[in-house]
Amino acid sequence: MRPTELSALADAPLVTAIGRFSQEALGEAYRRHSGAVHGLARRLLRDDTLAEEITQEVFLRLWNDPEKFDAGRGSLRSFLLAHTHGRSIDLIRSESARRTREDKDARLDPGLGQDVEEEVWDMALAESIQGALSTLGEGERRPIELAYFGGHSYREVAEILGEPEGTVKSRIRSGLKRLRVSLDAAGVSNA
Repeated sequence: MRPTELSALADAPLVTAIGRFSQEALGEAYRRHSGAVHGLARRLLRDDTLAEEITQEVFLRLWNDPEKFDAGRGSLRSFLLAHTHGRSIDLIRSESARRTREDKDARLDPGLGQDVEEEVWDMALAESIQGALSTLGEGERRPIELAYFGGHSYREVAEILGEPEGTVKSRIRSGLKRLRVSLDAAGVSNA
């Protein structure tokens, strides 16, 4: 079919020609409706590149499934714009879900986003603290571990260990003093 003949066709016969694998017919449909499709996608997505992708996808769908267009239900332009709207909304939701997932992952992994120097420093500090803790006796180390690494209150630590709260507090205080001395000696300070 010649281009002049295609331009004279109504949308329904044009889509029938697309169904017969006429690339010229698809080109004519693109010439007629791509501006409206691209404009709607751009308005919804606020991104020209994504709008171009949606436009290509909508016309590719028309090429792959022309039988989905029913001229009795509306014009080809309405059909294409409905697909454009649906695909654009899907893309917006997908991007939003992706951002939410990435934010959640970043919150779950506090190390994400740190630079290597910070990670190395944190690991060295953790080793120093662990080494200093190992020098403490069980009576001082266990209350400190429960309170500072287990997240328990002094009262809860006293209940867990079966000792008076005042005893636990004094053991934690004396253990922290020894830890400070050990960490200062190791060159780790809170300056």
